[in-house]
Order: sequence, then C-alpha cells, then structure tokens
Amino acid sequence: MNDRMFDSPVFVKSGTGLIQEIACLEDALEFLYEWPKNRRGTIYETALRACRRAFDGDYSRSAAREAFCGFAKSAKIHEEVTTVLPWMAGNRSQGGGLST
Repeated sequence: MNDRMFDSPVFVKSGTGLIQEIACLEDALEFLYEWPKNRRGTIYETALRACRRAFDGDYSRSAAREAFCGFAKSAKIHEEVTTVLPWMAGNRSQGGGLST
C-alpha cells in the first residue's frame, strides 16, 4: 500500500459536476493547486499546509485528510458517497476491456 494513501477516499464535486475521488496526498495536492485563486482562503491554506506537511512526512495522513475534508465541506464541494458509483464496480465477468 502506498504510504501516501488515505485510509478512505474523499469525494468532491468538480466544476463540471463530476464526482472526483481524492484517494491520496498527491490527489489532494493536485486538486488544491488547481483550485481557483479567487476562491482560496484560510481554510484552503490550512488544508494545503497540512497536505504538504504530510507529504513531507512531518504530519499524519489522517490529519491531512481531515483538513482536506474540512476544506471540501467549507467550499460546498464535499460529496458523501453512500452507494457504489458505476466506475467503482465493473463488469467482472468480461475480464476487462469494453463490453460488446
């Protein structure tokens, strides 16, 4: 298991309305770096700092995950995923590839 993976992913709604899975520190940092500059604030900065410190090994992943989750909730992009999304469950009987 990647030592930068979260214990459980955080799901956020992107600007296009798609739900994105944030499963590790790299995902969280990439998302935060792409966040619009005019929407950044104290909570954003706290989440970014926590994720950077966790990436460097100076902070716990779970605390960084919680900081990112708090940012997502404050930005109103956090999504509670309680059902299996179509991309989470595949048709395992096909052995991969496209269905025909």
